[in-house]
Amino acid sequence: MIKRLVLLFLALSPFLAYAATGCDLNDPDRDVKRLFPTSTGYKTSYASIQKSGGKATLAAVEKALGDKFGGLYETIDAPYTIYTIYKGNSVIGYVHGVNQKGAYGGLQVFLALDTKGKITGFYYQKLSSKNAAKFKAAAFANQFTGLSLADFATLDIKTGKGTGKAALIKNPSTATDKDFLNTLRGVKKNLVLMNVFIYNK
Repeated sequence: MIKRLVLLFLALSPFLAYAATGCDLNDPDRDVKRLFPTSTGYKTSYASIQKSGGKATLAAVEKALGDKFGGLYETIDAPYTIYTIYKGNSVIGYVHGVNQKGAYGGLQVFLALDTKGKITGFYYQKLSSKNAAKFKAAAFANQFTGLSLADFATLDIKTGKGTGKAALIKNPSTATDKDFLNTLRGVKKNLVLMNVFIYNK
């Protein structure tokens, strides 16, 4: 019986390892150059809420997000991959992605950010939706350009309403499409985490 359990664990270990990983760029060299055309290189680092203060930090993140963490990708020790982008010896920005539960499957929401935390690029690395083409269109993605965590501070991610600029982002799909709210949650979560890991460090 024990031998069978060991064999089962060994067989599943690649899948378990995959499930525990953060949100990595599929092709970092290509993606970084696309998001930061003037970059000359990048450095990859890893962070987690556990290593950034533990339960106190998790509580602060949930408060800033306006929602509780839950599920496989929102554990306190979940790893997050941060790409620090360079031009020569100077840092010119960051790329960071998060996994977010979607209506039809998982979403992977990536942001390119400048050194002050403003969004310079937004895209889905993964999106399972019947309206995927509308969500991936430049007209929708461009609405996030120039926004920062401050613009999302009052946004209620459960309703999409608020008083900041993020509340002006228009749903590219139907009014009842849940992936619009899932996307807003993913973007706000991304910004909140980057504020913890980088900007407010």
